[in-house]
Amino acid sequence: MPKFDGTGPAGQGPGTGRGLGRGQGGGKGAGGGPYAAGPGGNCVCPKCGQALPHKTAQPCNQMTCPKCGSKMTRG
Repeated sequence: MPKFDGTGPAGQGPGTGRGLGRGQGGGKGAGGGPYAAGPGGNCVCPKCGQALPHKTAQPCNQMTCPKCGSKMTRG
């Protein structure tokens, strides 16, 4: 644009515009799944069924079962 009046050649900009499209969103969603389970609940052993109360800030899959030694899951 020679004088910043909009009369310059078309198609030579950096192509960084945002656009006004209404496409599909790419967000994470509104909840659900094991990462949204909250502080309560139990950790359960998938092998023997032993249940322990879930501790805040300690994921169930980092706990081991006191009976059989396998990794716990959220239940």
